[in-house]
Amino acid sequence: MFKQKVTDLLNEALDKRKDLFLIDFMVDSGNKIRVILDGDDGINLKDCMEVSRAIEHNLDREEEDFSLEVTSAGATSPLTLPRQYSKNIGRTLEVKTETEKLEGNLTAAGDEEITLEWKTREPKPIGKGKHTVRKKQNIAFSDIKEAKVVLKF
Repeated sequence: MFKQKVTDLLNEALDKRKDLFLIDFMVDSGNKIRVILDGDDGINLKDCMEVSRAIEHNLDREEEDFSLEVTSAGATSPLTLPRQYSKNIGRTLEVKTETEKLEGNLTAAGDEEITLEWKTREPKPIGKGKHTVRKKQNIAFSDIKEAKVVLKF
């Protein structure tokens, strides 16, 4: 019952903010509420506070004791939803599949797959030495085991 009320309040808050979306949500047996959010244009502290208040101000601590944590998906958190890929087009991703690990620039993200592009050095087809080759690969979401944004400083 408590979890359903929290779920309803969370959905209400997210309906008012179409640019935010839910990554993970849980309520454990001790009424510890954990909400992880992301946004199409990123997410900031104010966004987290807004969702937190929408939930907390509509729950009665006299009725149920609870703790509430509303956070953003971290910069090093794996991408889990197609919507997260779309917002990261143009960034470098590290993608692990069952058979390989790729690192490349995310150039497209659709409903079923993503497209990565990268440069690599390969032996010349004729003669000695290597030359730079542009590679491009489409990867279905179902084949992705883990994908993370590569942070470069």
